[in-house]
Amino acid sequence: MVDSLLPRGTLFIYLTILLAMILQVFPLPDWAIQLRPQWPLLVLIYWSMLFPDRVGIFTAMIVGLFVDVMLDALLGQHVLAYAMAIYIVISTRKRLYLMPVWQQALAVFMLLLIERIIMAIVLGMTRGQTTDIYFWLPPLIGMLFWPLLGLLFRNFNRKLRLG
Repeated sequence: MVDSLLPRGTLFIYLTILLAMILQVFPLPDWAIQLRPQWPLLVLIYWSMLFPDRVGIFTAMIVGLFVDVMLDALLGQHVLAYAMAIYIVISTRKRLYLMPVWQQALAVFMLLLIERIIMAIVLGMTRGQTTDIYFWLPPLIGMLFWPLLGLLFRNFNRKLRLG
């Protein structure tokens, strides 16, 4: 029944996004909390680069809204950051997809950095918070996880024949 309503693999894509949101709030030791990469954005970047018709700006906005609620953040803060990052991915996806993995990792670093810059601006304007060096580490960690994430999802994509 579900297969007739959704394109093949759409349920799997949304399950990976849900898993990424769970990883975003998974309890970690105090020293590791600031090192957590932006899992939902990493997964959104991958799937929107591969399937922009299934995972687009609207999906990024919905995921951002859920992340705002889960993290008790200012409502719309992650919505704005995720929507802007995914817009950039969709508009440059053909170039991104053809890049070698190390260049993709650098591009993902820039996208994650854009998200952090938006977060810093919003936090500075609304709560008067300043950022420290640990605030800027998640894009670097996300860049290091990108090749592993890409390899994992590429294997799932081939086995399940999502496209």
